[in-house]
Amino acid sequence: MSDQVIIFDTTLRDGEQCPGASMNLREKMEIARQLERLNVDVIEAGFPVISDGDFEAVRTIAEEIKGPVICGLARCVAKDIDAAGAAVKAAAERGRIHVFLATSAIHREFKLKKAEEEIIRMAVEGVKRAKAMVKDVEFSPEDASRTEPEFLAKVVQAAIEAGATTVNIPDTVGYAVPEQYAALISYLRGNVRNIDDAVISVHCHDDLGLAVANSLAAIKAGARQVEGTFNGIGERAGNCALEEVVMTLKTRPDFYEGIDSGIVTREILKTSRLIARMSGLQVARSKAIVGENAFAHSSGIHQDGILKKRETYEIMDPVEVGWGGTELPLTKHSGRHAIVARLEHLGFRLTDGEIEAVFTRFKEIGDKKKFVYDDDLSALVDDSIGNAGETFALDYIRVVSESLTIPSATVRLKKGGEVLENTSPGNGAVDAAMQAVDGIVDRKGVLASYHVEAVTQGRDSLGEVTVKIDFGDGQLVTGKGAATDVIEASARAYLNAINRSVALKQSAMRRFESSGV
Repeated sequence: MSDQVIIFDTTLRDGEQCPGASMNLREKMEIARQLERLNVDVIEAGFPVISDGDFEAVRTIAEEIKGPVICGLARCVAKDIDAAGAAVKAAAERGRIHVFLATSAIHREFKLKKAEEEIIRMAVEGVKRAKAMVKDVEFSPEDASRTEPEFLAKVVQAAIEAGATTVNIPDTVGYAVPEQYAALISYLRGNVRNIDDAVISVHCHDDLGLAVANSLAAIKAGARQVEGTFNGIGERAGNCALEEVVMTLKTRPDFYEGIDSGIVTREILKTSRLIARMSGLQVARSKAIVGENAFAHSSGIHQDGILKKRETYEIMDPVEVGWGGTELPLTKHSGRHAIVARLEHLGFRLTDGEIEAVFTRFKEIGDKKKFVYDDDLSALVDDSIGNAGETFALDYIRVVSESLTIPSATVRLKKGGEVLENTSPGNGAVDAAMQAVDGIVDRKGVLASYHVEAVTQGRDSLGEVTVKIDFGDGQLVTGKGAATDVIEASARAYLNAINRSVALKQSAMRRFESSGV
């Protein structure tokens, strides 16, 4: 077996399935480029058949990202496989189709209503159809951890015979425990006669908080691909947090006998923060590796030990994962060339129009705060990318709020060449601003979540607001906005959610019209 573990990132597919984490194409491209810099081996870019947006994202990533393998997900259904094949075609030899089919008894009986023989037949047909389009085919028996080991071995063996080059053993519902999961991997290695013809992969969910532990146990048992997301985002309680797996292997080569990944670990923190911004899912302060408190020491005993020798209370160097880099802040006097150079240093690749939009906002912010730091600039870029193709743009906001009066807000929006204005009272300054926007766009949303965070230190810091809005269709839409004034940032975030909602509705209408229904 190889001593290198293949890192399979599914942030853009499974990670985006987390409620409220929907991202547009530009946001997905920024994450894909960062994953390329991070040197992940495989990017699962989406589920091409489910929407025009997913298909376009996978196709664009396959065209533009040159390092990692680009993967599209598909059920063992002809239309799914054909869509995935078309989407990853531009990646040529680096294209992968990932087909999956449920195998557990509960799924066979209640979801698929099919016998074991039929499951094997469908798996073989799916793999063969994918193999006719790409050389690299991955097969996943969904809910493998709850599938009878004997039947699972038969399915895996048949999939490899049909041409699967990777067999993934997913703990789809986070049911497994490390010893049992490792035993299942060992069982397959001992009972599938052609198992050495494919890479064994694992895909663990965190419903019991064991996704990382299960993945590491599987590596010890012989798995050589780990699937997950950075920050651990994903369905329900999330996926295996890849940064934890990567740094465990790097920190404990004694236990893992030299098994490692090819990840550029100094890019981990940057990746974590970019994904948090683009998805709108904040990282807990206590999160291992990438949380704000991961390398913070408040106990006097710990601080004394750190000052004497860092290794007394730190098992890894924070610089190794990207903490503690030098930052040269910009000021309002900084020119366009300096801004462009800084954006390139931060890894952003923007169009001329987007650079112009960021530069305009930079000048506005520069007049209000002494220094503009990297995180400030990243927040402004997020504003630009998040509002790509916006229907409504904020032109002006004025809020009156006193302790003895009802707050009110006046908002002026631009829609193309049209200027629209409205004034509304509210239960508070933020509510008044949102109600003023409602009166213009005629699309009222219910605020499901509201989060505000200072982007950098200091009282003049940018405030970054993230909201999740329900527009009545049962789907939470994330909106983000940044400004030195929290009320303005809130209005921008709400408007961003509205623009995203409009774009999603327009995309759904196009799919409906093209379906011929």
